[in-house]
Amino acid sequence: MIKPDIIALLQHKIKRITMDDSTNILVGPITLPVNLDGETITFKWYSWLKGVDEDLAEDSSEATEKLIERLSSMNLAEGQQSSVLVYGDFAEAEDAMIRMHSICHTGDIFGSKRCDCGFQLHQSMRMIVENGAGALFYLANHEGRGIGLFSKAMAYILQEEGYDTVEANLELGFADDVRNYSDAIGVLKSLRQQPVTLITNNPKKLEALKAAGMNAVKRVPLWGDVSSFNEKYLRTKVARSGHLEAVKDAETAS
Repeated sequence: MIKPDIIALLQHKIKRITMDDSTNILVGPITLPVNLDGETITFKWYSWLKGVDEDLAEDSSEATEKLIERLSSMNLAEGQQSSVLVYGDFAEAEDAMIRMHSICHTGDIFGSKRCDCGFQLHQSMRMIVENGAGALFYLANHEGRGIGLFSKAMAYILQEEGYDTVEANLELGFADDVRNYSDAIGVLKSLRQQPVTLITNNPKKLEALKAAGMNAVKRVPLWGDVSSFNEKYLRTKVARSGHLEAVKDAETAS
């Protein structure tokens, strides 16, 4: 059952927009501090959901409760295609780095400082080039740890009210992390048979590679771009989501 305070927090940030033959739901505004040419500029961000069912179109707390209840079954992260960016002799190089990067609309595109995703995207590309060979997997169905962009906007509203990343996802009916790496690993195996060095702080990615039979996997950490806007987010990654803290040297997955 959805908590009344969760419904109340989200209800005042949700607007129904009636079209000719359908209703869209707009969620926001959400504060988004953006790194624009080295300067932090604060924007307001919105996301919308198209063509919702009639029982979700009513401007009421009951309709909002139904929306929250259905979020986790809507598969809102699906509908886009993933890709992989390969550098150097990826198939045969003795040492190749890879990054399994989850799409982050706000961080990768807008440069949001609420997370470190944009920094991690560009820094991992630099690391791959400096290494001489590697691949960046850009996973389009991983937005918001797999909950989708609209659901992520809802979670952001709860985060603005004091919930951490994990708590916000749980209150919306999701697990902390619902991402799946099997498709990306299948593509990886088709491109390279030898071991790889994984750029990550997330042990779940290491575990997924090992479970798929890639037993000799090394890891290098990727921390940085810490600011007052994402300190809590980064602490939550370590304290609640099990991310590994930065270490000086690469380490072998156990």
